[in-house]
Amino acid sequence: MTEPIHPVLRQTVLDCPDPRALAEFYRALLGMTYRPGDETPPDGEPDDRGRDWLVLRPPAPGGQQLAFQQVDEQARSTWPDNRVPQQLHLDMSVPDIETLARTHESALALGATVLLDRTDDEEEPLWVYADPAGHPVCIFVAPA
Repeated sequence: MTEPIHPVLRQTVLDCPDPRALAEFYRALLGMTYRPGDETPPDGEPDDRGRDWLVLRPPAPGGQQLAFQQVDEQARSTWPDNRVPQQLHLDMSVPDIETLARTHESALALGATVLLDRTDDEEEPLWVYADPAGHPVCIFVAPA
């Protein structure tokens, strides 16, 4: 019997009405960089790629890429109310509560909206946000 062949997960793709705006949110939040050719164009230049499909690469080798694909309409998740389910969410971790607090301030400054504050949970303090397009994002403490 032959060994199964498994595909490699390359990236997570987020549908959104404005790929450039959402990519900029995650670029700043996660310290990622654009795939060559996807960078923000100079002021005054058209942003053809930013209206269709963009890819961000992780700051360290081996991490997952994030891609952003333009859609005309997208129902914003109403989580934790399930009238419009979250469809997907991103989990991110930081090493300690102090970093969680700093990351919280950054997320808010970048346009995230708080959905849930569970920072008082002793086992796994966390924040749940909606990114600017409405996708839920969890940031929690998980020591290395």
